Amino acid sequence: MTRILIILAALMVAPMTATAQTVMLMAEEPGCYWCALWDEEIGPIYDKTAEGRQAPLQRFDILSPPPDVVFIRDVHFTPTFIVIQDGAEVGRIEGYPGDDFFWGLLGMILDGETTATKPAG
Repeated sequence: MTRILIILAALMVAPMTATAQTVMLMAEEPGCYWCALWDEEIGPIYDKTAEGRQAPLQRFDILSPPPDVVFIRDVHFTPTFIVIQDGAEVGRIEGYPGDDFFWGLLGMILDGETTATKPAG
């Protein structure tokens, strides 16, 4: 009987997680060197990756954050990559640490292993 209840509970939760809307917001501003580097190294392929399909990219100007999103804290750096699930922040990467670190950090956020990073320095 316990096994049946566990299976039923898992089946009830599965559809809810499958319908969760996840996006990655990118805070940027004109003249941002690190934003341009991300655009050069990651931008052309991001939408083609598993991460890009799981968390489609939406950009915004750092001075005009989207009004319908709940951030954990204010955005002060560009680029800042903020993973949003159902309108609330679940993790962020502040700054662009290079493609190897970017993919690793983003993977940790999407897997629920971490919630935020801080810029170096």
